[in-house]
Amino acid sequence: MLQILRPGSVVRSVATHLECEVCELLGGGAQGEVYRVRGRGQELAVKWYYPQAATPEQRSVLEKLIRKGPPNSRFLWPIDLMSEPSTTGFGYIMALREQRYRGLVDLMKRRIDPGFRALVTAGFHLSDSFLQLHSNGLCYRDISFGNLFLDPATGEVLICDNDNVAVDGDTTVGILGTPRFMAPEVVRGTALPSTQTDLFSLAVLLFYLFMVHHPLEGKRELAIHSFDLPAMTELYGIHPVFIFDPSDDSNRPVRGYHENALASWPIYPQFIRDLFTRAFTDGLRDASHGRVREGEWRAAMVRLRDSIVYCDRCGAENFYDREWIAGNSPEGASCWSCGGRIRLPFRMRVGRSVIVLNHDTQIFPHHVDDQRLYDFSAPVAGVSRHPKDPGMWGLTNLGGEAWSYQTPRDPSPVEVPAGRTALLVPGARINFGKLEGEIRE
Repeated sequence: MLQILRPGSVVRSVATHLECEVCELLGGGAQGEVYRVRGRGQELAVKWYYPQAATPEQRSVLEKLIRKGPPNSRFLWPIDLMSEPSTTGFGYIMALREQRYRGLVDLMKRRIDPGFRALVTAGFHLSDSFLQLHSNGLCYRDISFGNLFLDPATGEVLICDNDNVAVDGDTTVGILGTPRFMAPEVVRGTALPSTQTDLFSLAVLLFYLFMVHHPLEGKRELAIHSFDLPAMTELYGIHPVFIFDPSDDSNRPVRGYHENALASWPIYPQFIRDLFTRAFTDGLRDASHGRVREGEWRAAMVRLRDSIVYCDRCGAENFYDREWIAGNSPEGASCWSCGGRIRLPFRMRVGRSVIVLNHDTQIFPHHVDDQRLYDFSAPVAGVSRHPKDPGMWGLTNLGGEAWSYQTPRDPSPVEVPAGRTALLVPGARINFGKLEGEIRE
C-alpha cells in the first residue's frame, strides 16, 4: 500500500464542501486505499484511488452512482467525490463499516461461527439487495468474498466496493469479476458482466455461505496438478460440473478433501438443494433462462428461516423439511450435530407458509398480511410458555389488532386482543385479519 493520504491531512467533498480529517489507513486493494476520516462530528470512510485507477471514466461512473443513490441501506454507496489540494487524483466518501461486521473470508476460515438463523438472514438480505440493485437497471459485476460483510450475531450484511457498479448492458471495459465467482461465459471470454452473470455469482456466494465450499470444486479439481489460467478456464468456464449434479457424478466431493460440502449438503431441506442444483446445472447451460432469480432466492431464504427447529438434546439448529414422512425420514429426522431424534414443536400454516413454532419464534407482518411483502419491521406475535404450566405454549398478540381464535373443541370464535395469548393446540385457528393460521402438531 502506498499510504497516499497522511493522518491529519484534510480532504474535502466536491458537492457539499464537507471537510474531513484523515485519521488512519484501514486497508487497500487493487484500485485504491480506504481511510477512516472524521468530519462534522461523525466518522466516515474515504476510498482514494491509485493514480492509474483515477481515470476520467472512473470519475464519470462515480458521478452517475452518486446521482442515482443506493438501492437500499445495505450498500456502502458513494456519497460524494473527494479532493485534497496537495494530492493528485480523487476519491469518494461513504459510510464507515461498523466493527461488528466481519468479512466472509472470516467465515471460510472459521474465525467466526454464525448460527443458521444468522446465515439464512444474511442470505435473505443479499438476495433482496441484489434484486433491488438489478431492478434499478444496474449490475454489480464483482460479487465475491472481498466485497461483502456480515454481522455473525444477526445476519445483517453490508455490500462495499460499489464504485464498480455499472448500468446493465454497458459494454465499457471494466472489472470482469473475481476468479471462482465469475460466470462461465465471462471466464470463457464470450460475455461481459451483466445482471445475468451477477445471478451466477450470487448463487456461488450463497453456496459458499451455506456449504463453505465452491459448487464446482470436486474430484476434477483434485486431478489438476498445475492450477494455472488454462486449468481454471477449463474447470470454471469450458467444462464446469456441479459437485452434486444428479446426472453427472464426475466431479463429486472427495472424502478427506471436501468435508465441508459433504457434511453440509444433507443438512438443508430438499427445496434448497433443488435450487442450488438448478443454479449449477440449468444455470451453467442456459445463462439467459436457466439461472435462479434473486426473488426465488429471497423467498427460499424466508421459507428456510421459518423451517429452523432446535434439537432437544444438544440445542443445535436444524431444518424442518416438509418432505419428512411422519418423522421417519433418515435424512431429516435426526440432528446433524448429535444424531438425536428431532422432536417437532407445533407448526402453523398461514397461506403458503409453514412456520415452526419454537420457543423463540416470532411472527412478522409479512406472515399474516400478504400485502406486506417480506416485512420484518416489528413482530406481531411471539411464542410464549404458560407461566404456571411449562407444558403449555401459546402465541402472544404483540400487534395492535385483535385476533379471532377457535379450537376444534370450541368452534365458537373468541377475541384475542393485544397483549393476550392464544393457546397452541392441534387444529386451532387464528384469524389475523388478512390471513388465517392453522396450528398443526
